[in-house]
Amino acid sequence: MERAKSLKSGLSKPIPTPTTGGGGDKKGSDDKKDEDKLTGAISQAIITEKPNVKWDDVCGLVAAKDALKEAVILPSKFPQFYTEKIKPWRGILLYGPPGTGKSFLAKATATECNSMFFSVSSSDLVSKWLGESEKLVKTLFDMARKNKPSIVFIDEIDSLCGRRKEDENDSTRRIKTEFLVQLQGVGTDMDKVLVLGATNTPWELDPAVRRRFEKRIYISLPEKEARKLMFIKNVGNEAHDLTDQDFDLLAEKTEGYSGSDVAAMTKEALMQPIKKCQHAKKFKLCPDGFYYPTTPSDPDGVSMTLYECKTPEKVRKPRVDMGDFMQALTLCKKTVGTKDLKAQEDWTKEFGSEGS
Repeated sequence: MERAKSLKSGLSKPIPTPTTGGGGDKKGSDDKKDEDKLTGAISQAIITEKPNVKWDDVCGLVAAKDALKEAVILPSKFPQFYTEKIKPWRGILLYGPPGTGKSFLAKATATECNSMFFSVSSSDLVSKWLGESEKLVKTLFDMARKNKPSIVFIDEIDSLCGRRKEDENDSTRRIKTEFLVQLQGVGTDMDKVLVLGATNTPWELDPAVRRRFEKRIYISLPEKEARKLMFIKNVGNEAHDLTDQDFDLLAEKTEGYSGSDVAAMTKEALMQPIKKCQHAKKFKLCPDGFYYPTTPSDPDGVSMTLYECKTPEKVRKPRVDMGDFMQALTLCKKTVGTKDLKAQEDWTKEFGSEGS
Protein backbone atom coordinates (compact mmCIF):
# COMPACT_ATOMS: atom_id res chain seq x y z
CA MET A 1 0.00 0.00 0.00
CA GLU A 2 2.87 2.38 0.82
CA ARG A 3 4.45 1.71 -2.59
CA ALA A 4 1.10 2.30 -4.28
CA LYS A 5 0.70 5.65 -2.50
CA SER A 6 4.24 6.62 -3.52
CA LEU A 7 3.55 5.74 -7.17
CA LYS A 8 0.27 7.68 -7.12
CA SER A 9 2.03 10.71 -5.66
CA GLY A 10 4.73 10.60 -8.33
CA LEU A 11 2.28 10.20 -11.20
CA SER A 12 0.22 13.17 -10.03
CA LYS A 13 3.15 15.57 -10.59
CA PRO A 14 3.08 17.50 -13.90
CA ILE A 15 5.46 16.31 -16.63
CA PRO A 16 7.94 19.08 -17.59
CA THR A 17 7.78 20.22 -21.23
CA PRO A 18 11.16 19.75 -22.98
CA THR A 19 12.76 22.85 -24.45
CA THR A 20 13.42 23.08 -28.21
CA GLY A 21 16.60 21.25 -29.21
CA GLY A 22 17.09 19.77 -25.73
CA GLY A 23 16.34 16.24 -26.92
CA GLY A 24 19.21 16.26 -29.40
CA ASP A 25 21.69 17.46 -26.78
CA LYS A 26 20.59 14.78 -24.36
CA LYS A 27 20.93 12.09 -27.04
CA GLY A 28 24.42 13.28 -27.88
CA SER A 29 25.33 13.28 -24.21
CA ASP A 30 24.01 9.72 -23.79
CA ASP A 31 25.98 8.54 -26.83
CA LYS A 32 29.15 10.09 -25.40
CA LYS A 33 28.54 8.34 -22.07
CA ASP A 34 28.04 5.00 -23.84
CA GLU A 35 31.23 5.50 -25.85
CA ASP A 36 33.21 6.39 -22.72
CA LYS A 37 31.82 3.33 -20.97
CA LEU A 38 32.87 1.00 -23.81
CA THR A 39 36.30 2.65 -24.06
CA GLY A 40 36.76 2.23 -20.31
CA ALA A 41 35.89 -1.47 -20.55
CA ILE A 42 38.42 -2.06 -23.34
CA SER A 43 41.09 0.06 -21.60
CA GLN A 44 41.38 -2.66 -18.97
CA ALA A 45 42.72 -4.97 -21.69
CA ILE A 46 45.65 -2.66 -22.51
CA ILE A 47 48.97 -3.88 -21.11
CA THR A 48 50.72 -0.78 -19.82
CA GLU A 49 53.59 -2.59 -18.06
CA LYS A 50 55.93 -4.83 -20.01
CA PRO A 51 55.61 -8.52 -18.97
CA ASN A 52 59.44 -8.77 -18.87
CA VAL A 53 59.61 -11.87 -21.07
CA LYS A 54 62.45 -11.72 -23.63
CA TRP A 55 62.80 -13.60 -26.91
CA ASP A 56 65.64 -15.60 -25.35
CA ASP A 57 63.29 -16.76 -22.59
CA VAL A 58 61.25 -18.63 -25.21
CA CYS A 59 63.04 -21.94 -25.81
CA GLY A 60 62.89 -23.16 -29.41
CA LEU A 61 59.99 -21.96 -31.60
CA VAL A 62 62.40 -20.27 -34.04
CA ALA A 63 59.91 -20.00 -36.93
CA ALA A 64 57.21 -18.50 -34.69
CA LYS A 65 59.62 -15.89 -33.29
CA ASP A 66 60.83 -15.01 -36.79
CA ALA A 67 57.26 -14.51 -38.03
CA LEU A 68 56.46 -12.23 -35.08
CA LYS A 69 59.63 -10.23 -35.64
CA GLU A 70 58.68 -9.81 -39.31
CA ALA A 71 55.25 -8.54 -38.30
CA VAL A 72 56.19 -6.37 -35.29
CA ILE A 73 59.87 -5.47 -35.00
CA LEU A 74 61.04 -5.05 -38.62
CA PRO A 75 58.24 -2.69 -39.82
CA SER A 76 58.98 -0.22 -37.02
CA LYS A 77 62.78 -0.35 -37.26
CA PHE A 78 63.16 -0.81 -41.04
CA PRO A 79 60.10 0.71 -42.77
CA GLN A 80 62.11 1.02 -45.98
CA PHE A 81 61.84 -2.76 -46.44
CA TYR A 82 58.09 -2.54 -46.99
CA THR A 83 56.50 -1.14 -50.14
CA GLU A 84 53.00 -0.96 -51.56
CA LYS A 85 53.22 -4.61 -52.59
CA ILE A 86 55.19 -5.84 -49.58
CA LYS A 87 53.30 -5.40 -46.33
CA PRO A 88 53.88 -6.97 -42.91
CA TRP A 89 51.60 -9.72 -41.65
CA ARG A 90 48.30 -8.39 -40.31
CA GLY A 91 46.98 -11.62 -38.80
CA ILE A 92 48.98 -14.41 -37.16
CA LEU A 93 47.37 -17.49 -35.60
CA LEU A 94 49.39 -19.45 -33.05
CA TYR A 95 47.92 -22.90 -32.54
CA GLY A 96 48.98 -26.18 -31.00
CA PRO A 97 48.56 -28.39 -27.93
CA PRO A 98 48.00 -26.76 -24.53
CA GLY A 99 51.10 -25.60 -22.66
CA THR A 100 53.44 -25.20 -25.63
CA GLY A 101 54.11 -21.47 -25.14
CA LYS A 102 51.55 -19.61 -27.27
CA SER A 103 50.65 -17.06 -24.57
CA PHE A 104 54.31 -16.92 -23.53
CA LEU A 105 55.20 -15.85 -27.08
CA ALA A 106 52.57 -13.11 -26.90
CA LYS A 107 54.15 -11.84 -23.66
CA ALA A 108 57.57 -11.78 -25.34
CA THR A 109 56.07 -9.82 -28.22
CA ALA A 110 54.58 -7.30 -25.79
CA THR A 111 57.96 -6.88 -24.08
CA GLU A 112 60.06 -6.55 -27.22
CA CYS A 113 57.85 -4.24 -29.28
CA ASN A 114 57.13 -0.56 -28.84
CA SER A 115 53.47 -0.97 -29.82
CA MET A 116 50.27 -0.54 -27.87
CA PHE A 117 49.40 -4.08 -26.73
CA PHE A 118 45.78 -5.16 -26.20
CA SER A 119 45.34 -8.55 -24.52
CA VAL A 120 41.70 -9.64 -24.60
CA SER A 121 39.64 -12.79 -24.07
CA SER A 122 36.06 -13.63 -24.92
CA SER A 123 34.92 -12.43 -21.47
CA ASP A 124 36.20 -8.92 -22.30
CA LEU A 125 34.06 -8.73 -25.44
CA VAL A 126 30.85 -10.52 -24.46
CA SER A 127 28.16 -8.54 -22.67
CA LYS A 128 24.73 -9.52 -21.34
CA TRP A 129 23.21 -6.38 -22.90
CA LEU A 130 21.75 -6.69 -26.38
CA GLY A 131 23.98 -5.11 -29.03
CA GLU A 132 26.79 -4.17 -26.65
CA SER A 133 29.10 -7.08 -27.51
CA GLU A 134 29.54 -6.04 -31.15
CA LYS A 135 30.04 -2.45 -29.98
CA LEU A 136 32.85 -3.67 -27.72
CA VAL A 137 34.49 -5.42 -30.68
CA LYS A 138 34.22 -2.26 -32.78
CA THR A 139 35.57 -0.11 -29.93
CA LEU A 140 38.53 -2.48 -29.51
CA PHE A 141 39.59 -2.15 -33.15
CA ASP A 142 38.86 1.59 -33.20
CA MET A 143 41.24 2.05 -30.25
CA ALA A 144 43.84 -0.18 -31.92
CA ARG A 145 43.68 1.94 -35.10
CA LYS A 146 43.89 5.20 -33.15
CA ASN A 147 46.99 3.99 -31.25
CA LYS A 148 49.08 2.66 -34.14
CA PRO A 149 51.29 0.72 -34.16
CA SER A 150 49.31 -1.71 -32.05
CA ILE A 151 48.84 -5.44 -31.39
CA VAL A 152 45.53 -7.09 -30.53
CA PHE A 153 46.12 -10.45 -28.82
CA ILE A 154 43.04 -12.66 -28.47
CA ASP A 155 43.63 -15.75 -26.33
CA GLU A 156 41.44 -18.83 -26.91
CA ILE A 157 40.01 -17.21 -30.03
CA ASP A 158 38.00 -20.34 -30.86
CA SER A 159 35.58 -19.47 -28.02
CA LEU A 160 34.83 -16.16 -29.75
CA CYS A 161 35.03 -17.09 -33.44
CA GLY A 162 33.90 -20.70 -33.69
CA ARG A 163 32.11 -22.12 -36.72
CA ARG A 164 28.81 -20.46 -37.55
CA LYS A 165 25.81 -22.79 -37.27
CA GLU A 166 22.19 -22.50 -38.29
CA ASP A 167 20.85 -22.91 -34.77
CA GLU A 168 23.36 -20.70 -32.96
CA ASN A 169 22.39 -17.69 -30.88
CA ASP A 170 21.77 -14.52 -32.88
CA SER A 171 23.96 -12.48 -30.52
CA THR A 172 26.89 -14.87 -31.03
CA ARG A 173 26.52 -14.61 -34.81
CA ARG A 174 26.57 -10.80 -34.68
CA ILE A 175 29.80 -10.81 -32.65
CA LYS A 176 31.51 -13.01 -35.26
CA THR A 177 30.20 -10.86 -38.10
CA GLU A 178 31.47 -7.67 -36.44
CA PHE A 179 34.85 -9.30 -35.80
CA LEU A 180 35.14 -10.29 -39.47
CA VAL A 181 34.17 -6.80 -40.64
CA GLN A 182 36.66 -5.10 -38.34
CA LEU A 183 39.47 -7.52 -39.13
CA GLN A 184 39.26 -7.12 -42.90
CA GLY A 185 36.13 -5.27 -43.92
CA VAL A 186 35.40 -2.49 -46.39
CA GLY A 187 36.63 0.86 -45.15
CA THR A 188 38.66 -0.44 -42.20
CA ASP A 189 42.31 0.62 -42.17
CA MET A 190 44.32 -2.19 -40.53
CA ASP A 191 47.71 -0.82 -41.54
CA LYS A 192 50.18 -1.16 -38.62
CA VAL A 193 47.64 -3.18 -36.62
CA LEU A 194 48.56 -6.83 -35.96
CA VAL A 195 45.91 -9.29 -34.78
CA LEU A 196 47.48 -12.17 -32.88
CA GLY A 197 45.27 -15.15 -32.08
CA ALA A 198 45.97 -18.25 -29.98
CA THR A 199 43.99 -21.48 -29.82
CA ASN A 200 44.32 -25.15 -28.86
CA THR A 201 41.58 -26.24 -31.29
CA PRO A 202 42.11 -24.50 -34.67
CA TRP A 203 39.64 -26.83 -36.45
CA GLU A 204 36.81 -25.17 -34.50
CA LEU A 205 37.48 -21.76 -36.06
CA ASP A 206 35.08 -20.41 -38.66
CA PRO A 207 36.60 -20.69 -42.18
CA ALA A 208 36.18 -16.94 -42.74
CA VAL A 209 38.13 -16.20 -39.54
CA ARG A 210 40.81 -18.72 -40.52
CA ARG A 211 41.28 -16.98 -43.88
CA ARG A 212 41.89 -13.63 -42.22
CA PHE A 213 44.87 -15.04 -40.35
CA GLU A 214 47.41 -14.90 -43.17
CA LYS A 215 50.05 -16.74 -41.17
CA ARG A 216 49.06 -19.87 -39.24
CA ILE A 217 51.93 -21.27 -37.17
CA TYR A 218 51.93 -24.64 -35.44
CA ILE A 219 53.47 -24.41 -31.97
CA SER A 220 54.42 -28.03 -31.46
CA LEU A 221 55.76 -29.87 -28.43
CA PRO A 222 59.37 -28.88 -27.62
CA GLU A 223 62.26 -30.90 -29.00
CA LYS A 224 64.88 -32.51 -26.77
CA GLU A 225 67.28 -29.53 -26.85
CA ALA A 226 64.45 -27.12 -26.07
CA ARG A 227 63.35 -29.29 -23.11
CA LYS A 228 66.91 -29.25 -21.76
CA LEU A 229 66.97 -25.44 -21.90
CA MET A 230 63.57 -25.34 -20.19
CA PHE A 231 64.85 -27.46 -17.29
CA ILE A 232 67.90 -25.21 -16.91
CA LYS A 233 65.81 -22.02 -17.00
CA ASN A 234 63.18 -23.37 -14.60
CA VAL A 235 65.81 -24.46 -12.06
CA GLY A 236 67.39 -21.01 -12.33
CA ASN A 237 69.54 -20.00 -9.36
CA GLU A 238 68.21 -22.71 -7.05
CA ALA A 239 71.04 -24.64 -5.35
CA HIS A 240 71.39 -28.02 -7.08
CA ASP A 241 73.85 -30.83 -7.80
CA LEU A 242 72.80 -31.55 -11.40
CA THR A 243 75.40 -31.81 -14.15
CA ASP A 244 75.01 -31.08 -17.85
CA GLN A 245 74.66 -34.83 -18.45
CA ASP A 246 71.82 -34.95 -15.92
CA PHE A 247 69.92 -32.25 -17.83
CA ASP A 248 70.49 -34.24 -21.07
CA LEU A 249 69.04 -37.34 -19.40
CA LEU A 250 66.00 -35.43 -18.12
CA ALA A 251 65.33 -34.03 -21.60
CA GLU A 252 65.57 -37.56 -23.02
CA LYS A 253 63.16 -39.03 -20.47
CA THR A 254 60.51 -36.34 -20.99
CA GLU A 255 59.70 -37.08 -24.64
CA GLY A 256 56.15 -35.86 -25.35
CA TYR A 257 56.12 -33.33 -22.49
CA SER A 258 54.95 -29.78 -23.19
CA GLY A 259 56.62 -26.66 -21.84
CA SER A 260 54.10 -26.40 -18.99
CA ASP A 261 54.64 -30.11 -18.19
CA VAL A 262 58.38 -29.48 -17.86
CA ALA A 263 57.70 -26.46 -15.64
CA ALA A 264 55.33 -28.47 -13.43
CA MET A 265 57.84 -31.33 -13.13
CA THR A 266 60.64 -28.92 -12.22
CA LYS A 267 58.45 -27.30 -9.57
CA GLU A 268 57.67 -30.73 -8.10
CA ALA A 269 61.40 -31.57 -8.02
CA LEU A 270 62.26 -28.28 -6.30
CA MET A 271 59.61 -29.07 -3.67
CA GLN A 272 61.26 -32.40 -2.78
CA PRO A 273 63.90 -30.88 -0.41
CA ILE A 274 61.09 -29.10 1.46
CA LYS A 275 59.24 -32.42 1.76
CA LYS A 276 62.41 -34.00 3.15
CA CYS A 277 62.46 -31.35 5.88
CA GLN A 278 58.76 -31.83 6.57
CA HIS A 279 59.04 -35.62 6.98
CA ALA A 280 62.45 -35.76 8.70
CA LYS A 281 62.67 -37.25 12.20
CA LYS A 282 66.23 -36.07 12.77
CA PHE A 283 68.17 -32.90 11.98
CA LYS A 284 71.93 -32.51 11.95
CA LEU A 285 73.86 -29.38 12.91
CA CYS A 286 76.44 -28.79 10.15
CA PRO A 287 79.65 -26.71 10.25
CA ASP A 288 77.88 -23.74 8.62
CA GLY A 289 75.75 -23.41 11.77
CA PHE A 290 72.46 -24.56 10.22
CA TYR A 291 70.32 -27.66 10.71
CA TYR A 292 69.72 -30.02 7.78
CA PRO A 293 67.46 -33.11 7.66
CA THR A 294 69.33 -36.38 8.06
CA THR A 295 68.59 -40.12 8.18
CA PRO A 296 67.10 -41.71 11.33
CA SER A 297 70.27 -43.84 11.71
CA ASP A 298 72.63 -40.84 11.81
CA PRO A 299 74.22 -40.82 15.32
CA ASP A 300 75.00 -37.09 15.05
CA GLY A 301 71.38 -36.20 14.31
CA VAL A 302 69.08 -34.53 16.84
CA SER A 303 65.73 -36.27 17.23
CA MET A 304 63.01 -33.75 16.45
CA THR A 305 60.51 -32.89 13.76
CA LEU A 306 60.47 -29.71 11.70
CA TYR A 307 57.60 -28.30 13.76
CA GLU A 308 59.38 -29.08 17.07
CA CYS A 309 62.48 -27.08 16.18
CA LYS A 310 62.89 -24.16 18.61
CA THR A 311 65.04 -22.17 16.17
CA PRO A 312 63.20 -22.48 12.82
CA GLU A 313 65.34 -19.76 11.25
CA LYS A 314 68.32 -22.12 11.63
CA VAL A 315 66.78 -24.87 9.44
CA ARG A 316 67.92 -25.14 5.84
CA LYS A 317 66.68 -27.41 3.07
CA PRO A 318 69.16 -29.69 1.25
CA ARG A 319 70.28 -29.04 -2.33
CA VAL A 320 68.20 -30.38 -5.21
CA ASP A 321 69.70 -33.50 -6.78
CA MET A 322 68.93 -35.90 -9.62
CA GLY A 323 67.00 -38.16 -7.27
CA ASP A 324 64.52 -35.36 -6.66
CA PHE A 325 63.92 -35.02 -10.40
CA MET A 326 63.49 -38.76 -10.87
CA GLN A 327 60.92 -38.74 -8.06
CA ALA A 328 59.14 -35.83 -9.77
CA LEU A 329 59.18 -37.76 -13.06
CA THR A 330 57.11 -40.54 -11.49
CA LEU A 331 54.59 -38.00 -10.11
CA CYS A 332 54.20 -35.68 -13.15
CA LYS A 333 52.91 -37.23 -16.36
CA LYS A 334 52.54 -35.60 -19.76
CA THR A 335 49.21 -33.89 -20.45
CA VAL A 336 49.07 -34.06 -24.27
CA GLY A 337 47.72 -37.31 -25.69
CA THR A 338 48.61 -39.02 -28.97
CA LYS A 339 45.10 -38.46 -30.31
CA ASP A 340 45.36 -34.70 -29.66
CA LEU A 341 48.71 -34.51 -31.44
CA LYS A 342 47.33 -36.39 -34.45
CA ALA A 343 44.47 -33.86 -34.79
CA GLN A 344 46.93 -30.93 -34.65
CA GLU A 345 49.24 -32.49 -37.24
CA ASP A 346 46.37 -33.29 -39.62
CA TRP A 347 45.12 -29.68 -39.45
CA THR A 348 48.68 -28.43 -40.03
CA LYS A 349 49.02 -30.50 -43.21
CA GLU A 350 45.83 -28.94 -44.58
CA PHE A 351 45.91 -25.33 -43.36
CA GLY A 352 48.97 -24.48 -41.23
CA SER A 353 52.74 -24.39 -41.20
CA GLU A 354 55.38 -25.77 -38.87
CA GLY A 355 56.56 -23.30 -36.25
CA SER A 356 58.98 -25.24 -34.11
